[in-house]
Amino acid sequence: MNHKYYGIISPMVQPNIRSEKWSIVATSHQRKLLEKTVCEFRCKVRGLVGVIYTHWSSVGLLDAKSQIPAVEKLIHQTAKNPNPKYQYFNSRFHKFPSYYRRGAIQFAIGQVSSFVTRYRMWQSGMRNRFDALPPRLNADCGAYPPLYKGQCIKFAEDLKSTAIKVFTGTDWVWITVGLTGHRQRHLDLANKRKSPYLVINQKGCHLSVPFQCKRTKLPEAQSVLAVDLGINTTATVSVVNYDGTVSHREFIHHGRDIDRRDKRLKRISKKASLTGKLHKGFCRSLYRKANNINREIGQKVSSRLVKIARQYGVKYIVFEYLKGWRPKGGKKRSTLKQRFHGWLHRRIVNLTEMKWSELGGKVVFVNPRGTSSHAYDGSGKLRRNQENYEIAVFASGKQYNCDLSASYNIGARFIYQLMSRNGSQDKKGQNSCLSPRSRVTLSMLWRLLPSSIVEQDTTSSR
Repeated sequence: MNHKYYGIISPMVQPNIRSEKWSIVATSHQRKLLEKTVCEFRCKVRGLVGVIYTHWSSVGLLDAKSQIPAVEKLIHQTAKNPNPKYQYFNSRFHKFPSYYRRGAIQFAIGQVSSFVTRYRMWQSGMRNRFDALPPRLNADCGAYPPLYKGQCIKFAEDLKSTAIKVFTGTDWVWITVGLTGHRQRHLDLANKRKSPYLVINQKGCHLSVPFQCKRTKLPEAQSVLAVDLGINTTATVSVVNYDGTVSHREFIHHGRDIDRRDKRLKRISKKASLTGKLHKGFCRSLYRKANNINREIGQKVSSRLVKIARQYGVKYIVFEYLKGWRPKGGKKRSTLKQRFHGWLHRRIVNLTEMKWSELGGKVVFVNPRGTSSHAYDGSGKLRRNQENYEIAVFASGKQYNCDLSASYNIGARFIYQLMSRNGSQDKKGQNSCLSPRSRVTLSMLWRLLPSSIVEQDTTSSR
């Protein structure tokens, strides 16, 4: 059973981890020390990957708690272990802190374990292509050091500064740097702060601070928030009650941002038509700007969905299950094809799921088949207006917004699924989604609860 599709949480609930980016305010000299620390940590990981892979036949059979001591016995000299097998690490990484060493060992074990698993899958024939090349063990990987509290990092009480143990080239010393960019998770005492990671790249240096957030449970409500994601309108939202009434309707469409994105994509198309053979990195800056605008639109839309869900006190946000679906409309290199490439259906779903699950809600999915092609009032299939494709013409002749009708059906389909867990909607077909034996529309809720028929005019008043 697909637990994610049905909105049911598996018995093995994963911890709710969310990370924040805390920017480091450092001088040029302090930044060089931080870069040396990351470089030294990566050199340690590079050497450990080869050692662990060589002894994987014995290390791989141990549990997670026993693997790190077993590797330390191979590389680290102590009073009880005066002659480790690999003396290179004692001479090359002199005075290397123990907590940094264990973090490097843990990362290297993960690299080797991932490679061994992928290589065995390739040997067994589980490949994307028949002629796919075998995976390679990458020892020169971009690892960032974990900073364990009290040993590698010491936060100030106001969290405006912190002390970090860094490598100077010959010794390990403590330096104090400033911190900015805090959010609100550290103010909640129920959230547990984990060990941060020191991240340094071309954009700057910061701490990636993970928080284990406490899972709260929202009370059961008598309504759901149904969302229809589209091309012409980014998101059409409806709050559908269990009795078939609609409490709220809203169109979310950031037209200004979409125009800014499309203007850059149009410039790319024009330059491509004037250029012969496109070289690698063609219009890289324009593609980057368009992608950043798309990311911002996804953040704004998901934040608005969460805000509406909190305002109306719903527990479930319902989407169509469109994972893996690719639109086929539009000719090659056409404007419509370009709009499909910029569609944000998966990004909005993922961002909404992360934000809403942190607040205790659930994001669930329904079968998308028939939600847009059938009228919400049960009159059957609808026709699209040829002049304006957003307008739907019902069998009775009434005109209505197609996306709004689809959002009603999405909410009604999930409510009907809750009411009849053992009915036909729970039977799974051969495809990845549910195969409904009947087209569930909003009108089915009216038939289940006859008292709500008097409210039918409320949903179609606009």
